[in-house]
Amino acid sequence: MFIVTGASGKLGRKIIENLLIHVPAANIGVSARDPSKVVDISARGVRVRQGDYNDAESLRHAWAGAKNLLMISSNAAATGGNPLKQHATAIRIAREVGVERIFYTSQVSSAEASHFPPGRDHAATEKLLAESGLAWTSIRHGFYAESALMLNARGFGAGTLEGPEDGKVAWVSHDDLAAADAALLAGIEVIDGPTPPLTGSEALDLADLAELAGDIMGKAISRRIVSEDIMEAKARAAGVPEASIAVMVGYYRAAHAGEFEVVDPTLANILKRDPETIRTFLTSKLLN
Repeated sequence: MFIVTGASGKLGRKIIENLLIHVPAANIGVSARDPSKVVDISARGVRVRQGDYNDAESLRHAWAGAKNLLMISSNAAATGGNPLKQHATAIRIAREVGVERIFYTSQVSSAEASHFPPGRDHAATEKLLAESGLAWTSIRHGFYAESALMLNARGFGAGTLEGPEDGKVAWVSHDDLAAADAALLAGIEVIDGPTPPLTGSEALDLADLAELAGDIMGKAISRRIVSEDIMEAKARAAGVPEASIAVMVGYYRAAHAGEFEVVDPTLANILKRDPETIRTFLTSKLLN
């Protein structure tokens, strides 16, 4: 059986939609912290069970019969939680229930010395996977195009993208990554260990995004560099949690260090087509 965790999340849902193209619904199971949020998935013939990374017993039940498990990474760090503890529990239970291969949603910044806090967590999780004795594939996602929109939504509206010095990012959509994740889980493509970076076809910094968004929206959008201190102060005044601020600061530092700038053809090779461009993505979001 193919099991997908985090079924109620944006990525999890898209992965399941794509997996159904490759695999009969009867061979798919999902785990969700709140199964009531995925009744539509159950209605399609997919097995739905409650599963929480903080509850080992729930995972034993949710993952019973799993051969291939797609473990969507925890976002606990964003709220001050401990994703590594959750991932360690998940890997242990996967081994206990007889999972043959774990697929883990990692990120291109995965490195012990990454400036991006989630990148350090991904690297530590990959180490746990390498020590697990199981076959594993770490799917190194590029930086989500949705984040370019979320981080700069106010700036696109106000006409100024504000933040510390940054660097190029090979933005990539959830849709394209979900399609690739499903293909890997279904065995359409086989990669052992970390994948090459699954990225978009071009890398843009905030100045590039400002110019692109301005062209799309038909107005002038500028790029203004401010210090980390100013950015942090504004975020705190807006009530942003400290853990989220640390991730935000880490993003700018990692981007400036070039951690997100690599453009790689692997995603296109898996999809058998070009990934969605950031222009196409922003046009669909900014004009609707």
